[in-house]
Amino acid sequence: MRIGILGSGQLGRMLALAGMPLGATFSFFDKSQGTPTLGLGAFTAGDFSDIAALTKFSQECDVITYEFENVPSTAALHLAKSIPVYPPPRALDVSQERVAEKTFISSLGLLTPRFESAKSPSELEGAISRIGSPCIVKTCRMGYDGKGQERITSSSDAAQLWQRLGGVPLIVEEMISFSRELSIIGARNASGEFAIYPLFENKHRDGILRRTEFPAPRITLELQKKAGQIITTTLSALGYVGVVAIELFERDGELLVNEMAPRVHNSGHITQDVSVTSQFENHIRAVMGLPLGPTSARCRGIMLNLIGTVPESPLITSRAEAKLHLYNKSAAPGRKLGHINLLDPSVEAESEMTQLLSA
Repeated sequence: MRIGILGSGQLGRMLALAGMPLGATFSFFDKSQGTPTLGLGAFTAGDFSDIAALTKFSQECDVITYEFENVPSTAALHLAKSIPVYPPPRALDVSQERVAEKTFISSLGLLTPRFESAKSPSELEGAISRIGSPCIVKTCRMGYDGKGQERITSSSDAAQLWQRLGGVPLIVEEMISFSRELSIIGARNASGEFAIYPLFENKHRDGILRRTEFPAPRITLELQKKAGQIITTTLSALGYVGVVAIELFERDGELLVNEMAPRVHNSGHITQDVSVTSQFENHIRAVMGLPLGPTSARCRGIMLNLIGTVPESPLITSRAEAKLHLYNKSAAPGRKLGHINLLDPSVEAESEMTQLLSA
């Protein structure tokens, strides 16, 4: 089976590497060839608004998926007229606009932080007043890794804030006092089979994920069950096929939904070396119509992102428990260049690696 992937970044790379042992081949569609996917399949250059180019691309594929959620839903809807597109285009519609996403999640009876939309400076001022500070203001569309958002801790000039964030529709969200950030990752195939991973615990800095521990420590059966219900409820409502990640806040034994990513997720990279079946393999299995694989962890794992630079140190490869994954990307401030998965590491090993990456 030939799988078409919209996008050619590191997630596309890891999907292809996971799918090749299953007999899949790959074609990538993007504005320009991303270095992470070089040599892993055919490539078509084109804009996501170019219907003719998308149509020609789809003719060489058996199924189409995507590696990032900012593919225009109009492109996915067009492709879905003639070829299976997974996850379904509706998942893109829901996840691409933050007010629509929060509204959808709330309609399922799931908990979210309080939120309001703002489509003008005056609406922004009113929303901040009603939500109260501290709060967080985000653009409704685009923005990732801390971009397109500001935290408001006191009175703020709404007109200036509106301009700083680009003069586009915004969402104002309650700032949650949470005990920790978690994520739940699950897969669903077309026959309705689910595969749900244990919870992941995540730590961010400057809006960028830095560390994930898997399975998350101190998780009760009740909390894992609540997370599983969030996944199954969401995927069933969307008729979803593929892997999804839902970012969560834990507060007083409850789980509040922060965001949904209709794709494989950074926090799930640890599954490459720790899980019986990685998130990447289960995504490929889902879109190919294959049975999903077991999601249990074979050991404890820590994932550390490589941001901006890759340290030149033999320590990374000298430790047998350290598994290095590079994305074949050029260095730049704030850019994710790879990650290290530490398998059942000692406190000393994790401390050494963390210090190395912070140097």
